[in-house]
Amino acid sequence: MKELLTYIAQNLVDQPDAVSVTELPGDGETTLELRVAPEDMGKVIGRQGRIAREIRTLIRSVAQRSNTRVSVEIVE
Repeated sequence: MKELLTYIAQNLVDQPDAVSVTELPGDGETTLELRVAPEDMGKVIGRQGRIAREIRTLIRSVAQRSNTRVSVEIVE
């Protein structure tokens, strides 16, 4: 999941080298923290959060295929 989220984010932003994804295991659910450059934050979130919502949906559906639960947090 981490590699997929990194790939998606790097293709959305102007500074792909600034993208980092941290995987935090939890009780029954893994949290992926996405960090991008401050000026690229709007590109990852999108208007009214549409792009962020679609990224979360995509990651959640891929994780569901392997019977795992994953959530995505976009961190400043």
